[in-house]
Amino acid sequence: METGSPDDTGTAGAARAAGAADRAGPAVPVRDEPVWTGLPPGLLHMRRLLLVVWLGLLTLAAGVLPALFLDPAWAALALLPLALMAWGWVMLGRNWRSWRYAERADDLLISRGVLWREETVVPYGRMQLVEVTSGPVERHFGLASVQLHTAAAATDATIPGLDPAEAERLRDRLTELGEARSAGL
Repeated sequence: METGSPDDTGTAGAARAAGAADRAGPAVPVRDEPVWTGLPPGLLHMRRLLLVVWLGLLTLAAGVLPALFLDPAWAALALLPLALMAWGWVMLGRNWRSWRYAERADDLLISRGVLWREETVVPYGRMQLVEVTSGPVERHFGLASVQLHTAAAATDATIPGLDPAEAERLRDRLTELGEARSAGL
């Protein structure tokens, strides 16, 4: 180990740490921050594609049909679904960036929401069932969701849009930790 490295546990490192603590004032306990993991971009791509497909069909129906059967000026109705598509595109990006999860020593944290932030803490010992699900559209995009079930329905949580290998790893890890924590109860 190099002298003066952050991992230095020798007397020189202890003296430097003590001197820094004296200059900083009273000791403040260091809180371990969780290591957050965001969702993969495949979920955002899937949701945006679905938005474009469904609102694209609505745009065609709202613009082409009235223009054919009534008056060409009615084609302006297509602007409403187009504006909704642009707004939805931005909102989906913000929502995707807000989702994250963190594995801690005793629990799993799930954070989501843009306007209303919601953070769910699921203790490992309370988990009864961990499922990995993947519908046909999710499978097409190579995605899977992890669903956590606890005794209280209010604390059930979902992590959407994970890579299937990560979803299976998370399921196995949560199941293992849940069994170890519940055995100690």
